[in-house]
Parts: sequence; structure tokens; C-alpha cells
Amino acid sequence: MTDKLAESPCQSIPLEQRIESLLFSSERALSETKLQTVLGIEDATKEIKQAIESLNQSYDEQSRAFRIERIAGGYRVMTREEFSPLVSRLHAERQQQRLSQAALETLSIIAYRQPVMRAEVEVIRGVACGEVLKGLMDRRLIKIVGRAEEVGRPMLYGTTKDFLRIFGLANLQDLPEVQGLSREPSWKPAPQAPSESPEAIETTIEEPSDVAVETAVSEETSE
Repeated sequence: MTDKLAESPCQSIPLEQRIESLLFSSERALSETKLQTVLGIEDATKEIKQAIESLNQSYDEQSRAFRIERIAGGYRVMTREEFSPLVSRLHAERQQQRLSQAALETLSIIAYRQPVMRAEVEVIRGVACGEVLKGLMDRRLIKIVGRAEEVGRPMLYGTTKDFLRIFGLANLQDLPEVQGLSREPSWKPAPQAPSESPEAIETTIEEPSDVAVETAVSEETSE
């Protein structure tokens, strides 16, 4: 495989090894675009996919405990499913902090019905969910994606890339079919005001503060 740019670093090392080094070094999934940028090559999506397929073939032949999977719109090295019981023991302390049943139910509704208003989530669950929503936002599993075209313009919630990463999904189409939950948006977001530009929303999503989360939930409570 030939690199597209002369300034590509570590050109003497095979592309497979360079990609492997990046994936092992990253705590998050890396997209083809990100890999191309870091590698210093252009228009190499096909070569990157071929390199990853080659790496996975090598891992399979060597019976390695991991392989490269497509997660949250990118690639990440993942432990094979059969090792889950063993790995879960290593992360036992983290598992003790896992989501409650109420949080899982709320997260499921948002995942399948997004963008969705808090009021609809509460109708489906039959209980108030303000604190649950705040907890999910603190964990960066959900975010505010806009406001509904309705009186008061209530906020709409959707899932984040962290949600896809944690649950091992490439995209929302990978969600399994669940009886009683149709996979369709509940509301159409209202046109954004100048102060609600995509850049501003994205900034809020990337670095949500405790004050911002608390304010968002409190605002809906007052409504």
C-alpha cells in the first residue's frame, strides 16, 4: 500500500502497523478521517479498511484475544466477547456503579425515540425522570439536541457518541428491535435561534458542566 503524501510520518513502517499503533494508543474510536489526518495521508479510506481487515485476519489466525471493531463511527481494538466473564472481574468496581433500572429504561426510550421530550419519557415510564435525566447527562450518555416546535419550546434529548461507544454500537441502526419501542423520532427540533447555533450546542455537548446540566433539568422542571 502506498501513502498519498510524502510528509507521511513513519513511511518505512507498513500501514497496518501504523494503524495498529494508533488504535492501541487511543482511548476512543478513531474514524477513517482521523486516521488519515494523523497518518498524514489523503484519500486512503479504502487502504485503511483493507489494512484493518488484514490485521483482523492476522488476529484470527493467531487466536488473539482481541480484534478491531467498528464502534461509534470509528475503529477501536476490542476484547473478544468470549472473554467478557474474565474481563468483567477486572472491572468489578466499575460495574458496581452501573446504571440503575430506572436509568436504563429512560436511556432506552431516548435511544429509540430521539429526539424526544422529557414529558413523553415520563408518560411512557409513568414517573418523573428529572433526576434520572441529570444522571444520564452527567455520564455523557445523553445530550440536549434542540427544542420542540411546541408551546414553551421544551428541550429534546438524544444520545451521544459515548452512548454508542459504551454499548458497542457502530450507529443507532445497530439497536436491537424491542417490542413496544418503535425506532422513530418523536419530535422535529424547532429552528435554532442565533444563540443556539450548532457550534454552541456542540461546545456544550463536549464539555458539559455540572451547572449547565443542573440548569437544564431545573429549567424543564419549572416549565
